[in-house]
Amino acid sequence: MAAILECQGLSKSYGGALALSNVTLNVPPGRIVGLLGPNGSGKTTFIKLTAGLLTPSYGQVLIGGLAPGPQTKAIVSYLPERNYLPSWMRVSDCLDYFESFYADFDRLVALDMLARLQVPLAARFKTLSKGTKEKVQLVLVMSRHAQLYLLDEPIAGVDPATRDYILRTIVGNYNRNASIIISTHLIADVEGVLDDFILLHYGNVAACSSVAAVKAQGSASLDAYFREAFYVR
Repeated sequence: MAAILECQGLSKSYGGALALSNVTLNVPPGRIVGLLGPNGSGKTTFIKLTAGLLTPSYGQVLIGGLAPGPQTKAIVSYLPERNYLPSWMRVSDCLDYFESFYADFDRLVALDMLARLQVPLAARFKTLSKGTKEKVQLVLVMSRHAQLYLLDEPIAGVDPATRDYILRTIVGNYNRNASIIISTHLIADVEGVLDDFILLHYGNVAACSSVAAVKAQGSASLDAYFREAFYVR
């Protein structure tokens, strides 16, 4: 089966500083992939390159065989690490915005998730708690019938109960023929939902494997593997 995401020698530099270096990997359809690494390891740069928000300095990234552009944006659902919705918008306005912008947005799915969260559609975004804002943004992103979901730090800065809800939403609301890339440094919280992982360190791929393979090699958990990999001796 053809990969949904292919990177070949993908590199990105900022003013001479290399943020991502020679990344070569493939992500097939139907996988939940953890993009892991400490802060500053290049995770957000990788996500933005894949989303088409940055241009590679060298190498290439392909989504469904295409370079990032209007065609790939139609099949990629991207959740940035920061709030991006205008504070004046009501939750219903956010639904209207996504529905008008994305042909694959499923309003009924979004309404169902928001109802289960007890988020009032008339509430303005600025009146919502941080955790509820995170949930609303995730609901919007996961209500698209995309082929690739890019989630940049979706569980950072929220309480454990909200993290659990977010992860359940991710697993329960995506097309099983699609793939999800979850960027995070909170390994223990996400490893239970991951099929594969990409471990970045100073912009380089330190490891790229399945979670099952790591455990088969004797690691008690992916979190333990991560701690060993970045343990400062």
